[in-house]
Amino acid sequence: MTVVAVLTAALCQSVPGQAAQSPAQPGPAESSAVAQSADAQSREAKGVPPRATPADYQAHAQAGDVTIAAEFTGHSVATPEALLSTEDYVVVEVGLFGRPEARLKLSYEDFSLRINGRKTPVPADQYGLVFASLKDPEWEPPEAAAEKKKSKGGVSSGGDKSDTGNLPPIVHVPIELKRAMQSRVQKASLPEGERPLPEAGLIFFPHRGKTENLRSIELIYSGPAGKASLDLHP
Repeated sequence: MTVVAVLTAALCQSVPGQAAQSPAQPGPAESSAVAQSADAQSREAKGVPPRATPADYQAHAQAGDVTIAAEFTGHSVATPEALLSTEDYVVVEVGLFGRPEARLKLSYEDFSLRINGRKTPVPADQYGLVFASLKDPEWEPPEAAAEKKKSKGGVSSGGDKSDTGNLPPIVHVPIELKRAMQSRVQKASLPEGERPLPEAGLIFFPHRGKTENLRSIELIYSGPAGKASLDLHP
């Protein structure tokens, strides 16, 4: 009976100690650090690095407490990794600047582009619609590269070129290149949702044709910060 009593007492003492153990809850400082880390990861995942000041862009204007800055890049899609192009869209790089610790809800839908003074401005499109017309100026089909190499060497590539009725060959862009270009555009596009300022990214507006024919370009912002209009000279 003495042994049983001793074991029973030992078990009763161990149970409260086990029940008292619970996971430590993060304090205010740790929660703030987690939020800052999430902001940093989100910023790294989307957009382009904001320039030092709004004055480093082609134009800038005030919308409430936020400064909207922008640069027109024509059909060039200037991502941090590579310079791409699109024939179906023109591109504007925008930067949004505010007071320290300012945050703003961002969306490409807040922007439109008035071209050559037209009455109705063109709304921006979602970046995914640009994928179909993306090109890498540095890439060329293997057949063209081989032809160029032979031409430089003074060797005829052969083949009958007298038949002008032949259609140009269909160029198949490697799937790896397509995915790489799409990923670069996705990352460089203007971030969506509430974001810490400054932020910057690319916005896309449908427009075909040479930029030399553009006489005037007006970027219009109408969003949570207010309204602003920027004249972007082509």
